[in-house]
Amino acid sequence: MGLRGALLRNQAPIPHTGRRYGTNPTGALTVGGDPLSGIAAYGANGTLFQIVNRTANATAAVDWKLWRSAPSGKDEDRVEVTRHAALTVLNKPNPFMTRQEFVESFQQHLDLTGEADWVIGRVRGMASPMELWPVRPDRITPVPDPKRFLSGYVYRSPDGEQVPLDTDEVIQLRMPNPGDPYRGLGPVQTVLTNIDSARYSAQWNRNFFLNSAEPGGIIEVPDMLGDDEFRTLRDRWNEQHRGVAQSHRVAILEAGKWVDRKYTQRDMQFEELSRLDREVIREAFGYPKPMLGTVEDVNRANAEAAEVMFARWLLVPRLERIKGALNADFLPMFGTTAQGLEFDYCNPVPADREADASELTAKVNGAVALVGAGFAAEDACATVGLPVMRWTAQVVTSAAGLENSAAGWASVENIARWNWVAVEENDDDTCGPCRANNGHVYRNRKEAYEDYPDGGGYRGCIGEEHGNDCRGRVVKRKAGR
Repeated sequence: MGLRGALLRNQAPIPHTGRRYGTNPTGALTVGGDPLSGIAAYGANGTLFQIVNRTANATAAVDWKLWRSAPSGKDEDRVEVTRHAALTVLNKPNPFMTRQEFVESFQQHLDLTGEADWVIGRVRGMASPMELWPVRPDRITPVPDPKRFLSGYVYRSPDGEQVPLDTDEVIQLRMPNPGDPYRGLGPVQTVLTNIDSARYSAQWNRNFFLNSAEPGGIIEVPDMLGDDEFRTLRDRWNEQHRGVAQSHRVAILEAGKWVDRKYTQRDMQFEELSRLDREVIREAFGYPKPMLGTVEDVNRANAEAAEVMFARWLLVPRLERIKGALNADFLPMFGTTAQGLEFDYCNPVPADREADASELTAKVNGAVALVGAGFAAEDACATVGLPVMRWTAQVVTSAAGLENSAAGWASVENIARWNWVAVEENDDDTCGPCRANNGHVYRNRKEAYEDYPDGGGYRGCIGEEHGNDCRGRVVKRKAGR
């Protein structure tokens, strides 16, 4: 049926499997093993589901933009590109998925198995991608090559059809696996035993209620029972005591006695076991506790810190991995039309207002110290990373609210009183433009040097036309002098 037909049959039910280790195509040991174990665990554990679901949703919610890189190499100098084939494919990867669903789907694969695969769909005769499909990692098998490292992939559909794929038809994202360079290793593979433990404890509790809501026990009989006697005893016991509705009924034993097994739910410590399993899964992902909705020891401060931690240490690394795949593998497929272009995500890390305010205060104090030492205000601002500002009495008034010390106030006031003044030799040889500009006060050094390059020689002077040299300059003076 071809690649697209096989992809449309990509989502088949996944049975739970207990495999932990496997082998790659070369026979090497694969740490973590069968991807199905991680995928099956997603629907079997509430803590795992919430962590992966919320992380995938948050990753998919981040907006992406296409930029034309600047010669300076600075992000702020880039120009946004709003129309391009690559942007169109990313925003609508295939006829059945939006970008949000596409990202969420393959991000689930990444977190559950440590790898995700995009299969490229093309129209015959066109080299540029037309579609992107997320494919379950257990259905993609890398084909090693002794010379090229990788010769391609084989996709296996649910009905067993095998489709060979070239390296330019698959983009693979991986959390590197130290035991297998061809496959990934995710956090779920490290805690599968704990996830199974939580599942088994839940099944034990379920069976506890199905078994009359009482601990199990043994019926002792003095003599060996015949087959008919055994079946009669078993059937009568199940009929009268099996199930929650039959719990706590009085048992009458004609030829035996009941021996209670002393394992209760309290003895099994299910609450402690459940709490431990949740913590192990959370720690495997490095997931902030408040983000799980746990509120018994959460306040506003650590909740906001958890939000920053979630964005900085969970979202950003995932977005960087996607960014690398888009720029290194996806964009080059569009040929020369993609030269100089790059995808980038909108930063999801919340602004830290307290840190920003502290940084601004430190910059102001640094500028104050530099200007107080005699440096030009514009140069001081540029050094500490502040924009050039006009120093006025209003600035001094507002600065008073920021600078509480007398020394700080005196320094700011000192900055505000400096001006740049045009000084011309005013005599018979002075031309009209220079004479008119004599005494002009500039707001800052930048404006003064625009009229007087390098501090001397008025740009509007016409004295040379009459054989006179321009003799003007700008000087720095305190206001009122």
